[in-house]
Amino acid sequence: MASIALHKRHIQEHLEEIEEAIDKGIEKRPATIGFHTSACASELLELYLHKKNLISTGKTIKHNWFERPKAEQKIKPLIERKLDVSFHSKKEIYNLIYHIEENRDNLIYGNSKTEQIELVLKNFLQLKERMIQELEEAGETLG
Repeated sequence: MASIALHKRHIQEHLEEIEEAIDKGIEKRPATIGFHTSACASELLELYLHKKNLISTGKTIKHNWFERPKAEQKIKPLIERKLDVSFHSKKEIYNLIYHIEENRDNLIYGNSKTEQIELVLKNFLQLKERMIQELEEAGETLG
């Protein structure tokens, strides 16, 4: 169970780690980028949904719920089964998180290429910008 303040502290910690990895060189810190972009994406979404009262403070969003659904998949995507909510820009937000999660394990455990790390960062920065905008509209800031 995480409060708004705790989410904000976690988000700040993840952002600091991402910034430090960028400063040191992303090709030297792919695991840091993979882990912290994934964790921060979940925290940002959870904070937003808590702020909008769409989920209870006891609800936790797991990064592995964001497995991109297959075109031929007949059942709802995992995130939709675990988190049946509707909100502004949901499709765009989920799509950005799907991109991050598709590359997460390779950045953390595999042999990632600079282009892949850059793609994850690009998607994360777009997500962060979108979530900050949505949070501000909901009356919440990260600073």
